Amino acid sequence: MDYKKIVAERIKQLVELDIETIENLIEIPPKPEMGEFAFPCFQLAKTMKKAPNAIANDLKEKIETEGFEKIECFGPYVNFFLDKGAFIKATIEKILKDGENYGSSKMGEGKNMIVEYSSPNIAKPFHVGHLFTTVIGSSLYKILSFEGYNCTGVNHLGDWGTQFGKLIYAYKNWVDEETLEKEPIKELLRIYVKFHEEAETCPALNDEAKMYFKRLEDGRAEEVQLWTKFRDLSLVEFKKLYETLNVKFDSYAGESFYCDKMEDVIADIEAKGLLVESNGAKVVMLDEYNIPPCIIKKSDGATIYATRDLAAATYRKKTYDFHKNIYVVGKDQALHFKQVFTTLKLMGNEWADDCVHVPFGTVRFADKKLSTRKGDVIFLDELLSEAVAKTLEIINVKNPELENKEEVAKKVGIGAIIFTYLKNHRERDIVFNWEEMLSFDGETGPYVQYTYARAKSILRKVEENSNGIISDVELDYNKLNSKEEFELVKQLEGFQNSIMYAIDKLEPSMVTRYVIEVAKSFNKFYNQHNIANLEDESNKKAKIKMVEATCQVIKNALNLIGIEVVDRM
Repeated sequence: MDYKKIVAERIKQLVELDIETIENLIEIPPKPEMGEFAFPCFQLAKTMKKAPNAIANDLKEKIETEGFEKIECFGPYVNFFLDKGAFIKATIEKILKDGENYGSSKMGEGKNMIVEYSSPNIAKPFHVGHLFTTVIGSSLYKILSFEGYNCTGVNHLGDWGTQFGKLIYAYKNWVDEETLEKEPIKELLRIYVKFHEEAETCPALNDEAKMYFKRLEDGRAEEVQLWTKFRDLSLVEFKKLYETLNVKFDSYAGESFYCDKMEDVIADIEAKGLLVESNGAKVVMLDEYNIPPCIIKKSDGATIYATRDLAAATYRKKTYDFHKNIYVVGKDQALHFKQVFTTLKLMGNEWADDCVHVPFGTVRFADKKLSTRKGDVIFLDELLSEAVAKTLEIINVKNPELENKEEVAKKVGIGAIIFTYLKNHRERDIVFNWEEMLSFDGETGPYVQYTYARAKSILRKVEENSNGIISDVELDYNKLNSKEEFELVKQLEGFQNSIMYAIDKLEPSMVTRYVIEVAKSFNKFYNQHNIANLEDESNKKAKIKMVEATCQVIKNALNLIGIEVVDRM
């Protein structure tokens, strides 16, 4: 039940504001003793020609009170206090009835969403920086799908460009085939780094690389065969990581996919009189938007990222007729997307406004910077393995008798890393701190997973103590009358709102922050109430249902950010 909407509808009956405006004005009071919702009356003062305090008092006297314990005025605010018993009953029953679908809706039905994320360069390692786009995009994909949108997850692989000329040269001169078979990405990285080291003392190697890439563009058999080998080897390695992370894609159409589609886009730009020459290059001038020119073709005739992104956006609109085309790409690419989106709009594509760049920050360990060219990278598979190993060490200390320790350590360790990336606003940079990240206390993945396991433990103990026989005493939710219980149920009821905020801002951390607050509220309840020893069976039964509902909400929320729950820790 959407109580905020109910409040808005009651107010709408008495004022001349549209329902959306009223909903936007409604606030959550800063203190529980001030109720659950507050409506400020300042905006009505001009039209109603009264002081806000007087308007608030008039509204309080006229608003229908059904479903609310009371309605009071706090200065210029009308504050609504929920009927706690009815609210708790409705919320818990809905959660248990909807189960895994609690929080879901059909708001996105009939709308196609493209979410582009991950998009690593083939023949290069998947390092900690790549995980940012991967987990943000995967979470947005899950959240949007959960709310009924028809999502297409695109892995826009970096599988084209002059770097492949460099790699082909390096392969022909320095590859170790035996190592390539065992550890393909690491061997390809080694020879790629060696190319750059050698090119520093012999710049002519760059001309050799350009020649090999030109041969690749021309479809020469040997170069195409090597490029295909690099791509296939890379995808095998990448897909292993995606499976570990529970990340999926519907399309692996990378940059190379658009090679035969660029000329039509370039012709369209030229036909519209947008293509001009600048220092030998073909560009679209964007001076009036205070944006540097969008380069379509370099002076040597080669295309660049922008050309391929223009072709990709055009293809996606024709193929998927998207409602939104979302690019989860680092914030350092903000200018690039401004150039691409502005060029699309100048071409007469009104749907360019539906293309959205979702930027994110950077990742580092202390002062260590990541550079593929210098070989200074932290491989993601090594990071995940280390997280699992460190988690297993903690479990061996905390609960050495735990069954399936390795499986639990995998879910908790990997979950801890994902949680770290999605805990704060996506544009904030991340500095890894193992101790903080793997802590079972504080705002961490292990803390939330442990809270879930603790709740499941309560349910198991109650079942064991009752021999699995549920008392036939009448269930009375009015027994849940403590502050901790009401605050917990209020948190549970707010799940869908957190999802709506996440969609509005394209910000998965809204769901992550939400589930942290649920865990905190549950632990406050847990520390004040002992369910197993309760003699009042009606009260015990109501509390059990509340714990079941809490488990369901935590599980649903963690699923949306790509983290699995564990029943025991």
